[in-house]
Amino acid sequence: MRLTVDLVSDVVCPWCAIGDAYLQQAREQLADEMTINVVWHPFVLNPDVPPEGRDMVSHLAAKYGKSAEEVRESQQQIIETAHRAGLNFERAAERRSWNTFDTHRVLAYAKENDCYEPFKRALFEAYFGRAENPTDPAVLGRIGRTLGLDDDAIQAVLASDDYAETVRADIEGFQKAGVTAVPGFVVDKRYLISGAQPPDALVDAFRRIAAESQPAEA
Repeated sequence: MRLTVDLVSDVVCPWCAIGDAYLQQAREQLADEMTINVVWHPFVLNPDVPPEGRDMVSHLAAKYGKSAEEVRESQQQIIETAHRAGLNFERAAERRSWNTFDTHRVLAYAKENDCYEPFKRALFEAYFGRAENPTDPAVLGRIGRTLGLDDDAIQAVLASDDYAETVRADIEGFQKAGVTAVPGFVVDKRYLISGAQPPDALVDAFRRIAAESQPAEA
């Protein structure tokens, strides 16, 4: 049995990193039952953030109408959840908010070169583990080089509008399909699972969907 999961996520979304880790665990649990093909798609969580970024605590406090202390407490809870999922969130509390549209253009280039998934996970590591700027051309070039991509090509993408329409159309397409928050898991183009669901919940959902997809016996 084969399922296709369209995974809609953003580089700066902590729950997207956690959701990906949970999905990997669910795939491992189901390895003997089905093949789960994951196709990644972009989402820009903070399209209004200027190029210099914003302080994360003040950004989230204004966005959600919370106090700075409430934001710090909720972020600490997320960090602890990420650590339990086996992720490096060592400097997540120090990160800034960024507009990742151009980052997704580089990821579109990586996707053409069969390198999207490792590039995305390397960006999670850079952002949450080291508090690096995931929109920085130097960071993107360094990650690309470690994955065997052409740094000059990455810089050329960033200096142009290459892949802008591709990224924009992908984002808008999934928004029209009902994905308004991330992570979003669209299974077989029919079922939307929202949020970072625990591995066991994903396993149950995938089994139900697989059973519904089986042809009825004559």
